[in-house]
Amino acid sequence: MFWKIVGIVALIWIALAIIGALVKGLFSILVVSAVVFGLYMLFKAISGSGHKDLTKV
Repeated sequence: MFWKIVGIVALIWIALAIIGALVKGLFSILVVSAVVFGLYMLFKAISGSGHKDLTKV
């Protein structure tokens, strides 16, 4: 019974370590993506390329 509990605790610990590493890696990718998207939207806002004139056909 003791070794069963130790095994379960070890499996949970390994699973949390793997999930933590994945979250850490994905978080950095998310931050970089958000910065790139923000810079792209800033460029579009400054350049005015997204402006559509409805009077022209």
